[in-house]
Amino acid sequence: MESFIVSFSAVAIAEIGDRTQLLALMLAARYRRPWLVLSAVLCATLSNHLIAGLIGVHLGRFLTPVRLDAAVGISMILMALWTLIPDKLKEDSAPQRSSAAWVAAFITLFVAEIGDKTQLATLALAAAYSNLAAVVAGTTSGMLLANVPAVFLGQAFATRLPLRAIRLSAAAVFVVLGIVFLVRSLSAAR
Repeated sequence: MESFIVSFSAVAIAEIGDRTQLLALMLAARYRRPWLVLSAVLCATLSNHLIAGLIGVHLGRFLTPVRLDAAVGISMILMALWTLIPDKLKEDSAPQRSSAAWVAAFITLFVAEIGDKTQLATLALAAAYSNLAAVVAGTTSGMLLANVPAVFLGQAFATRLPLRAIRLSAAAVFVVLGIVFLVRSLSAAR
């Protein structure tokens, strides 16, 4: 359960104001089909995070628990720093044709998530926890939680969010998680 809760909360907070959320907002505004965009978010996130999780599990097998906790702790602190940098999305990033809206939204969202902080967090969390299903379910659920309001409420919602305060809060969560993993690493090393 811990792996699900940590994964869920880390990604839900980190996703607010992220480029993937901005892209989902833009796709929903363009296609005016929130359920279509939300299903594309779900499928793109699930497939992307499953791949990241599988890589994380594979990498986690080569590390001792002490080194793994240290690596995850350091990566969480780096995520905190990355979270402080606001994301921007170019206007021409959304697909132009609506005839294949779901496929276009899926591909666009999948590609936008590659190398994103939530994907890297999924990789690190999957390396740290033995329950891949709980990590992927947590990160995917966190992504959906952050994207549902953006998809359904659109631009009016986006312009009213205190994104700076949210980024600072997300960074604080990542720092706390990083410290927890580093403390766990140091305790196990003794």
